[in-house]
Amino acid sequence: MRFIYLLISGLFLTSVSFGQVKEQTGWLVFSNSIKLNKHFSTTLDVQFRSADNLEYVRTFLFRPGVSYSFNKKNNVAVGYLLGNSYSRLLGAAKNQLTEHRIWEQFVHTQAITKTVAISHRFRLEQRFIEKLNEDVFAQRFRYSLRAVLPLVKQDSSFHKGPYAGLQNELLLNVQNKEKLNGSLFDQNRAYAGLGYRFSSKLDVELGYLNQYIHGSSVNTSNNVFQLTFSTRF
Repeated sequence: MRFIYLLISGLFLTSVSFGQVKEQTGWLVFSNSIKLNKHFSTTLDVQFRSADNLEYVRTFLFRPGVSYSFNKKNNVAVGYLLGNSYSRLLGAAKNQLTEHRIWEQFVHTQAITKTVAISHRFRLEQRFIEKLNEDVFAQRFRYSLRAVLPLVKQDSSFHKGPYAGLQNELLLNVQNKEKLNGSLFDQNRAYAGLGYRFSSKLDVELGYLNQYIHGSSVNTSNNVFQLTFSTRF
């Protein structure tokens, strides 16, 4: 358990320390999964992300998928993402750019105690990115480590009550990085939040995320306040 705290806090401090441009934004996340049978489920992730200082909605993400569970510890998924980015810059050639993605992932859940578990998510994305001057195809690899820590004593598995969520995600450009920022390293997202599990079907979570982005010319440290609604049926 101590390893989890050290890893996430260390990555958190690293991502905060080296930003050059500072932004303050808000992300609203809706996450849903529907179990179809013993093995198959559908997933849906919808996100609204603001511009700096909450001026307007800068990014909209719509990410459906289908997952297959081998058992309680391991599952795979494939899906699609539609991403729209909006700009209010005067005189811009385009005020909306669209990205399409195909993605594949593997998730391994590791039980630490009866009530505490960490999840390892490995995701590969094929990105079809619309840019101002040309369209770009690139691939990106993402690794996410997340821990959910109940804040009240549970008799068995965690099914209701307050909890803390800790997470870190590393994103790497693995193909055509020269068309993006010219670097293998794309960004790091370090997150800490507090949530409440109302039942096995609903979590509500509010937290802080630091998104450190390695740009082609300028790096950005984005301070994000994130509100997440997660449902499971």
